[in-house]
Amino acid sequence: MEKINNSLSVDRVPAKPRIGVRELVVNGIVAALYIAVSAIIQPFGFTQVQFRVSELFNHLIVFNKKYLYGIILGVFLTNLFFSPMRAYDLIFGVGQSLIALLITILCSRFIKEIWTRMVINTVVFTFTMFFIALELHLAFHLPFLFTWLTTAAGEFVVMAVGMPIMYIINKSVKFDKLMK
Repeated sequence: MEKINNSLSVDRVPAKPRIGVRELVVNGIVAALYIAVSAIIQPFGFTQVQFRVSELFNHLIVFNKKYLYGIILGVFLTNLFFSPMRAYDLIFGVGQSLIALLITILCSRFIKEIWTRMVINTVVFTFTMFFIALELHLAFHLPFLFTWLTTAAGEFVVMAVGMPIMYIINKSVKFDKLMK
């Protein structure tokens, strides 16, 4: 009996944690940057025509899917601290970001070129603004289609302008290597 127990107590290599300390710190910095940039432009991030400049951080997902945590945490905390429609934004805003990021992650499995990924990410985020239009329709009875058009236009501008910015920053920061 003792021999069997000894064979069962073999030292096992601990499983690699899903997120390491480095990834946790980098995601914390991403969340903090998202919140800080959102705070600066607060009046323009929660209206019918949204120019939430911090949305350019969504492009981090094309470099490494591990940025998902920092982006979602940043969106969640920004909506918690700054949104005039806190409950709606915690559901619709965070949900829209999560769905768009997951679609981009899925597409990135098949597309390796960074610029193409950023274009797809921009299109996905722009299209999924219908969630935000629905939120504004439910909360303020704004016309759905017009609100989708205006929020999508704001998202498109921020994401499109964000593409070259994130690409240039990546040349020195190497976003993909930060999370390895």
